Amino acid sequence: MSLAIFGIGTATPKRRIAQRDAAELATSFAEGETGHDRVVAAIYRQTRIRSRGSVLLDDPGTQAYSQTFFPPASLTEPDGPSTKIRMDRYAAEAGPLAIAAAASALADAGIDVSEVTHLVTCSCTGFANPGVDLELIGRLGLPASVARTHVGFMGCHGAFNALRVAEAFVAARPESVPLVVCVELCSLHFQYGSRSDVIVANSIFADGAAALVGCHPSRRRETRGPTWLLEHQWSSVLPDSRDEMGWTIGDHGFEMNLSAAVPGTVGRHLPATVAAGLTEAGLSLEAVGSWAVHPGGPRVLAAVEESLALPPAALAISREVLAEHGNMSSTTILFILERLIRGDAAGPCVAMAFGPGLTAELALLTRC
Repeated sequence: MSLAIFGIGTATPKRRIAQRDAAELATSFAEGETGHDRVVAAIYRQTRIRSRGSVLLDDPGTQAYSQTFFPPASLTEPDGPSTKIRMDRYAAEAGPLAIAAAASALADAGIDVSEVTHLVTCSCTGFANPGVDLELIGRLGLPASVARTHVGFMGCHGAFNALRVAEAFVAARPESVPLVVCVELCSLHFQYGSRSDVIVANSIFADGAAALVGCHPSRRRETRGPTWLLEHQWSSVLPDSRDEMGWTIGDHGFEMNLSAAVPGTVGRHLPATVAAGLTEAGLSLEAVGSWAVHPGGPRVLAAVEESLALPPAALAISREVLAEHGNMSSTTILFILERLIRGDAAGPCVAMAFGPGLTAELALLTRC
């Protein structure tokens, strides 16, 4: 059984910050040693990100950027806002961004909101209840009877888990029309301090939302262009990698620990992981026409490219999305798929993302 992608939409905050300005801003949040500002600037440059969106940016006025949510580090506030304050801001900001992405996906699908039977939401950067799902129902006018499921706190590969849920609904009842909505406000979890992995995490994550409307493949899409089908999904927990990436709830936001060993671990185990899924689908690596790889960072993309012996052009869209938006956690893979679909990319397509575990989530998509 497969899931047909009938519509896809994305949304980003109205305000953005250039990466060079983000590096300058970051230096005010830590009592760094001499030369700390140069270290931060170098790490931010190495991400290859040009700019990122954040719901925390104020109207700029005469400045290139302005924000008041994070105060400069001080003896009284050495770690920034509490987790409660950050979650209050999540509750205020996540809904509007998710609604914009969902409305775009529904318009792209050409499906009336009354036809949506299931709502699958996904986020790993915030909690609120009543939350985003209820806001989507109220603001979009979804049926009060819509079945709701939330995929929470899974990390950058969360969209794959949400799609697996949507596919199961369609497999059980072919008349089902699931709406999948991912929203992430990563900028809420900026961490003060001068630890290298903290600086790296601060330098890459950003805010965004993405949504997808799915249907049974037997339903005909009236809009122009090919329909993409989610044909197969598979997972792998990479060996001896439990301590290489973590996402935990602290007193001052959610804390990321990120080992420099991640790209090497991905590179060692990815070829066998990809081959296993393709073999199940009766395909070889050479048969893959396009790739949608979540850009955890430039080193992760390089590890994927080198380990699978892919040509540089294969991950061009992943690098474009990273440069233009940063790493928006679970939403990012749908940004990449949107560009591949709009650009009429060759099929079949292999999509993948990595998260705490280390866990690799992969999917095979075909065109029809």
